[in-house]
Amino acid sequence: MLSKEDQRRFEQITRNLRESDPAFFARLDNRSRMRRGRMLLLLTIVLWAALPATTVLAGRLAGAVYAVLLVANTALMWRYRHRWV
Repeated sequence: MLSKEDQRRFEQITRNLRESDPAFFARLDNRSRMRRGRMLLLLTIVLWAALPATTVLAGRLAGAVYAVLLVANTALMWRYRHRWV
């Protein structure tokens, strides 16, 4: 946690950087968005891989609910893929 003064300074530095070099700031923003998207993709893959084990351990109904949620998640990721790829 930053102190109030440090937080204010950080926001001021960030604001100055955004105003003085918007291209650099945009590259940093895109890089973090891509990293976050890759982590979401990896998490989705791991959850899909865990679906059979979940179905066996928790039952067919839980597996079906899990699968429906994963299909919705995958559809949303596919729909908004241009934002993080």
